[in-house]
Amino acid sequence: MTAVTTPSTIPAFCEGILHFGKPPGDFDRYGQSPVIAAGQRAIPSPTDEAAVYQTLLAADALRYLTLQVTASKASGHPGGFASIADGIAALVMLGYKNLITEVGHHAPGFYSTMFLDRSLEAMGIETVQQLCDRFRETHGLLGHLSGQIPGLLNPAGPLGQGQHFAMAAAKLYPGTLFPVTIGDGGLGEPYVMSSFGHFHTAYPQITNFLPILVWNGYSQEHHSMVSTQSNQEMVAYWRGNGFQNVILVDAKDYDDANQPEAYVDSTLFSFQQRLAFAQAVLEATDKAAGAALGGTLTVLIIKQLKGAGVHKRGAKAHNLYPGDTVDRDYILKALTELALPPEAWQLVRTNFERAMGGSAAQTAVTESVRPLPSISEVPLQEFPVNADKQVATTAMGTLAGAVGQQDADFVVTNADGNAASGINNINQALTIRHPTPDQGYYQGPHGQVYEPLSEDACAGLAAAQALLGGRSLWCSYESFAVNGLPIWQTVTQAMAELRRPTPSTITLFTAGALEQGRNGWTHQRPEIENYFAGMMRNGNVFPLFPIDANSIQVCYEWALATRNQGITITASKSALPIRTTFEQTRQALQRGAVELQTTPGQSTIVFAVIGDMPLIPVYEAAEQLAARGVGSRIVAIVSPRRLYRPSDTAWETCAEADGGFLEDAEFEKLFSGDALIGITGGTSAMLEPVMLRSRLSRDVFAWRRGETTATPTQLMALNGLTAEAFVKRALALLG
Repeated sequence: MTAVTTPSTIPAFCEGILHFGKPPGDFDRYGQSPVIAAGQRAIPSPTDEAAVYQTLLAADALRYLTLQVTASKASGHPGGFASIADGIAALVMLGYKNLITEVGHHAPGFYSTMFLDRSLEAMGIETVQQLCDRFRETHGLLGHLSGQIPGLLNPAGPLGQGQHFAMAAAKLYPGTLFPVTIGDGGLGEPYVMSSFGHFHTAYPQITNFLPILVWNGYSQEHHSMVSTQSNQEMVAYWRGNGFQNVILVDAKDYDDANQPEAYVDSTLFSFQQRLAFAQAVLEATDKAAGAALGGTLTVLIIKQLKGAGVHKRGAKAHNLYPGDTVDRDYILKALTELALPPEAWQLVRTNFERAMGGSAAQTAVTESVRPLPSISEVPLQEFPVNADKQVATTAMGTLAGAVGQQDADFVVTNADGNAASGINNINQALTIRHPTPDQGYYQGPHGQVYEPLSEDACAGLAAAQALLGGRSLWCSYESFAVNGLPIWQTVTQAMAELRRPTPSTITLFTAGALEQGRNGWTHQRPEIENYFAGMMRNGNVFPLFPIDANSIQVCYEWALATRNQGITITASKSALPIRTTFEQTRQALQRGAVELQTTPGQSTIVFAVIGDMPLIPVYEAAEQLAARGVGSRIVAIVSPRRLYRPSDTAWETCAEADGGFLEDAEFEKLFSGDALIGITGGTSAMLEPVMLRSRLSRDVFAWRRGETTATPTQLMALNGLTAEAFVKRALALLG
């Protein structure tokens, strides 16, 4: 039965709570005052009886809020978080609020946590009613964690990403604990353990991140793939992956409700056994946190049935469906059983607010701008136009090395090896991080170059470090980068929503498809550019295509000065002609493109070109057309995002919004003529901004498919990227 309470006894923040209950046993003894005293940051001891009691109240408060919030919209995911509510309550009561999760489905539980500690007041959510009203609404609380929620450190959507944020945070903020909850469904993703393994090998002294395995036996729609493992097998698995300290708390060890399954629900225990389990979780969490902060790679495993205490159990607890409202019988039953009295709610609120010295929105590391070392000098070297050919990637590598020498936290990541991409000078300047010193390979234990053989691990550490306030550079072959893009996209979207400026996440994609003839189609995948072309409409994504070794230096210089953007730089590792000055690229970064050559004639064909190598047959085509009396203009597109119309992108919704677009009159100056041909060695989607705005007769040449060829010229011919093809099409367009 719901207890009757008078409005005067209900704290204001409880407005909207549908059910209040009676004080649980021993409230008169353990619930008279907050166990975290004024001016304190945590409970006095994990064995303190009042602390254990009030931690249990907090876990039930989190379960209640999570279920009512999701049921208020008959949508969302309460079950997974319910099985770890005891662990989250323990972390907060112990004063640890720099909380990270790998599991986006736990979002409503994390929102409940931030509501209880008053973080959400920063976005105008002060009552439970407002919490429910704004769940899964625009400008409210997204279904999965994003970059805009006060107090929460990381976005969470696709599985297998959260550990990157925890490791990057631990690297940037030594001495601070970063717990990260890992779902046992997500543990099936190969990235989780492999990325832990490489990071620990490279940075053995960094252990202040704490994975917390939410081992509840179920995934979204079925048993998790690790549900059949015994406790001993799970412990051995983590130890076998380098974790020296594996701490496991199994709810079944405290079960006095005779639950026959391996995974049990602690909310069904007697009250005394619930307290015993809460104390076990508190003590284990305290021990794990101390070990992680003390230099031992540690994992905490909490084994409890998915859906503990909420409307259903197992995979059926995962999410709510239409009709699963607060009035549904099984949801109503769960809410009334979880219901706390107003005085218990106030107790939980006070403890959560005091923990770690204030709300997470005030105290978490990501709630303030992280100071960055100034980069006093980037050693640009301007090569003379039409002088000796130069390798663009090598020119940029010199700059990256200089950045790392001035910023000790800067990291360069590359799965396929910097040397293979023409940027071995980065290794020479910054050293590959490896436990085995070897000058022949420029490697040693204190390097700034991170080279796991996993694009996910490369993109993960680099992108996460940028989101958390540090400079980084992810380098990859364009062909392979797709394996790291999910987290790069997650971070870039979060940066668009972020409440603070942070360094842009910058990439260098080398060895484009056109260079990789002998390797065949396995190394020829420029379709990745479709990904960035689509993301350009976000408004904070800038794919850059430098023209030469001068151009790439200016592109990187510009990228370093930006904030909250996703910037991809794509360039060849071949020695190519110098066609531009620094100033031309600086203009192109503002205007989108630069005119390289104009040849007069009876009519004018405009070549709008993306990429460095495709310029070679374009210049040949211009010569052949000139011999026929046909004029041409070669325009190199450096930043296609600038060529969109402002209304084409969501730029105005982005943090650190960049509203720079080429005006119509300037567009006409660059691209006016009698016909236009867009040319790229990648995807035609990158040419969309030009094709949308041009009113000329026009056509497109772009990548079609890969094949093994002896030379780049042959591969371009296979894809129709030849001077002869361009001339033929130009004459046809001109009539």
